[in-house]
Amino acid sequence: MDSEKTGDDSNRPNSKVARVIEAYDLGPEFGDRLERLWTGEGEERQSLRDLADLFNRRVLDAALREAGASMLDGEVENVYRLLTDDDVSSGMRTEARVRLERDGVDIDRLERDFVTHQAIRSYLKKYRGAEYKGTSDAERMENTTQSIQRLRSRTATVTEGNLDQLRANDHITLGEFRLFVEMNVLCEECGAQYAVDELLERGGCDCESRRDTEETSESN
Repeated sequence: MDSEKTGDDSNRPNSKVARVIEAYDLGPEFGDRLERLWTGEGEERQSLRDLADLFNRRVLDAALREAGASMLDGEVENVYRLLTDDDVSSGMRTEARVRLERDGVDIDRLERDFVTHQAIRSYLKKYRGAEYKGTSDAERMENTTQSIQRLRSRTATVTEGNLDQLRANDHITLGEFRLFVEMNVLCEECGAQYAVDELLERGGCDCESRRDTEETSESN
């Protein structure tokens, strides 16, 4: 019986993800983590594709541990990339597979146990009953505005720091200064241009009002 199933939960649908979690002894807390990352908000939330990569890297790490192989920090991520990335040459992928086999890893079984983002989605929604409700339009707008403001503030801080350092080392001549970081958006359809904050606050450019005017003119 799957380690995540107890009592009436045994009626839940079959799930490859759940079977692999049990087979590699990843523990029910790993399933909890996947659900938390998928249903989280803001920067904490990860996409289904990101979760599939996270899951597969964890499986690879477990397979290596089971085989008694040891890897340095970052090597698991690199080996996973060599096995799955479309940009990796066939020679490099073969070399990675040979290395794993030499370390005692059943590479065919390992690759069969890798999952897709669709499998992660099925596991979270159908097996665990999780649901991502998302954020409201107002919350999403506020989150976007705050994210842009943080980015602008960081850009200003980094730029000011670099200018101060260049001035202190006599690489540039610069008196007391003020830095302005402006971000403007120009709509190439209606020709309107706004600061990003203003665009978000007003809910968009002038395209909608222009379309309404054109439709009214056509109807007359």
